[in-house]
Parts: sequence; structure tokens; C-alpha cells
Amino acid sequence: MCAGSRMFGGGGGSGPKDTSLYDTLNVAPSASQADIKKSYFKLAKEYHPDKNPEHGDRFKEISFAYEILSNPEKRKLYDMRGIDGIKKGGGGGGGFPGGGLFSHFFGGGGGGMDDDDDDEMGGGHPFSGLFGGMGGMRGAPRRRKFQDTVHPLNVTLEEMYSGKTSKLKLSRKVLCKTCHGSGGKPGQKYQCSPCKGRGIRTVVQQIGPGMLQQMQVHCDQCKGTGGKVPEGDKCKACHGDRYSSEQKILEVNVQPGIRQGDKVVFRGEGDQSDPDVEAGDVVIVIQQKEHELFQRDGDDLHFKKTITLNEALCGFKFLIKHIDGHPLIIRQSPGEVIKPETVKGVVGKGMPNKQYPELKGNLFVHFEVDFPEDHFFDDDKKYALLQSLLPTPKQVVIPSGATELSPMEYDEKKYGRGRGGDAYNEDSDEDEDEGGHGMHGGQGVRCQQQ
Repeated sequence: MCAGSRMFGGGGGSGPKDTSLYDTLNVAPSASQADIKKSYFKLAKEYHPDKNPEHGDRFKEISFAYEILSNPEKRKLYDMRGIDGIKKGGGGGGGFPGGGLFSHFFGGGGGGMDDDDDDEMGGGHPFSGLFGGMGGMRGAPRRRKFQDTVHPLNVTLEEMYSGKTSKLKLSRKVLCKTCHGSGGKPGQKYQCSPCKGRGIRTVVQQIGPGMLQQMQVHCDQCKGTGGKVPEGDKCKACHGDRYSSEQKILEVNVQPGIRQGDKVVFRGEGDQSDPDVEAGDVVIVIQQKEHELFQRDGDDLHFKKTITLNEALCGFKFLIKHIDGHPLIIRQSPGEVIKPETVKGVVGKGMPNKQYPELKGNLFVHFEVDFPEDHFFDDDKKYALLQSLLPTPKQVVIPSGATELSPMEYDEKKYGRGRGGDAYNEDSDEDEDEGGHGMHGGQGVRCQQQ
């Protein structure tokens, strides 16, 4: 996996002494300030701790690189003297004053380092002397942390209502108890020779006449760990891997009112394969199973109910099983008309609030009215009787000479949209009858005349 790359001519000038900051921002040493700023905002957005909490160190590296390269004086100093020039302040020629960037990241001043720090700076990651092992600076640096283990937990809506305790059996990596995570002799630290403990190697490839490409890739000898145990020193228990696997049973407390996407975190219960890296967390993500009746919206519950026209006009009573297991009777008195898409609510019959379980949301019923089929009476007298029972319709005074029409089923695809631009379509020729009356006759939809 490529960790960074840059392009340079085979016979060009000397270039910057160190390009690690440019590699961190994925820009070339010749990049303009606009390119540096654009790349910084893109990377900062991707690795921001709010979005990727496990990449906190990466975000610090990006911010540090931008702090240097966005300042022309600091960038010039870095190009001439590299990280060492930045760390030492360039011998009094434009370094970091107390309370600057170092204070922002580490809670201490920019000075306080001695010459012994040079060994730390040159041995590991280009930023190892800045983001770990800076003993001369005030404030303890934050240890690196292994990535978290994320596991979904499927729960029912009933379990979200009442709460429950689930047991999960997980397998995790732990430091070998025999070698205490060294991979060889207990307490011994081993460094990979090909990458000098950095975990990455620099390779150069020719991609064209006079053009070379320099890339940083994970070391294949130590698999990017920076440490490789000699064959003769390998721990017999872990075979030099530095870790072993163990089974762990976690009890997940599903609180009443917990919601879809909520997380239950077990600190330090995740994987750990390096003694210098903190164990990761186990993050349980709540996933709600679909319910056959209810839909949840926050602390409210919703469900759909279809009633007949008779019930919509004359009242109804039906039974449901609430999410807590108790039967509920939902009723409506005669005279209170339910129109299609009416929504009715019942206070306090929703989900419990996670912080205050005694407070509950509301239950909402979304009504649909099922109208009867055509000609549902077999006797016209029954329609007259029904009409006499319903509210009296508005009387219409019909003037002399008026034409009375009965509308028919309207098919827009078949008949178009009247005499406008869509009145004629390819199928209209088939709609003409023998008398020549059709779409060409100017009639968009023919009506039956009584």
C-alpha cells in the first residue's frame, strides 16, 4: 500500500532535504500554496477525530505538516534543514516560540529538547519525535491506540422498550503472556533491519525516460510493524507474532429506550498486538429489527389501520397488542368522522425515553378508509334509504336547455390530455370508431349523453 509518492527528474537539482511533510499532505515539494491548502482541507475532513476517532495521530500529522508548509518562512527552513531544523528552531533563525504549535498539540513549550532527541527523531516514523517520546516537553503525550472492534447487535422493538442483557462471545488479540508482547525474549525490543523500525520503506521506480517515482510502501519483512524477531529468538508460544487469541464474553446492557444506531462501548476490550499501543475498544452498534406493526420515530410509535366506510362514519373499536405486551382497545365514538389519511394520537403510549424511562412518547394511528365496491347494493331503494340517512346534499337548480352528462373512467395514456400538445399519441388511430369520431375530431374524452 502506497503511503506517499512524489515525482522528480532523474538529473534535476538537489531538492528539499526531507519530503515527509509533503508526503503527509500528498503534494509534491514544488506544490503551490493553493495546492497545499486544498490538499490539507481534503485530508483534514477525511481524518478529523469527529469522523475517524481512531485516526487522531494521523490528523495531528496532517495539521502539523500544514502548519509548516503554509508558512513561507517555516517551509523554507524545513526545505533547507528538514525535521531537525524545525525541531531545533533552526539555530535561532525562525523556529517555534513558546506557546506556539507545540503548545497547542502537547500542552508545553516549543523548547526543552536536548541533543539526545536526535536519535529518536531518526529511528522511527518521521513524526515519532514529535508525536510520541518527546520527554523534554511538558504534558504527557497520548499513546497510540489499536483500532476499535465494531460489532452489530440486533434487537427487537420489544427489547428496546423493556430493556435486556445480551451476552456476546467475541475473539480478540491479546499480548502473548509468555513473551509479554515482544515476540521473542521478554522485555527485548526487536527492530526490523530493512526498514530500520519505521514499518515503511522507500522504493524508487523508473516510469519514463529521465523520470523516477519515489514511493513509501509498507515493509514486507515486518508487515509494517517495524519489528522483526530473529528466527532463533522467536517465542515458542506465539511464534514471534507477539499476540495470541482469546475468547471474551461481554454482557451488553440494552437500556429501555435505546435507539437504532446507539453504541455501547467497552473500553480496552478490543485487540492489542503491540505493547506500545493501547488496546482498542469494542463498540456494539444497536440494530433494530423490523416490526410487523409499529414504526418508530424517536420516542413515538406509529402504525397504520384501515377501516371501512361504515366505521369511518359510525365509529369503531379494534384491538391491538402494545409493544409492552398489554392489549389495547382503540375506539372512536359514532359521529366523529374519520377522513382518509387522518392521524390520531394517544398520549404516553410510545417508547420510553432513554435518559428518563418514566417519560414515554406518544402512539399515533394513521387511518385509511376502505370504500365499498361499485354497486354494493343490489336494490336502488337501499341507496335512497342510505341517502336519506346521510347529510342532505346541496340542491342544484338546473337551467333550461342544460345538457346532462355522466363522466366515464379516464385513461390519460389512452386519451391524452385534451386538445393540448399531448392530445394525440400513436395509439389514437385505434380509438376511432366507424363514425369517424375520435381524437382527430377534437374530442379529448367522449362522454355519454343522457
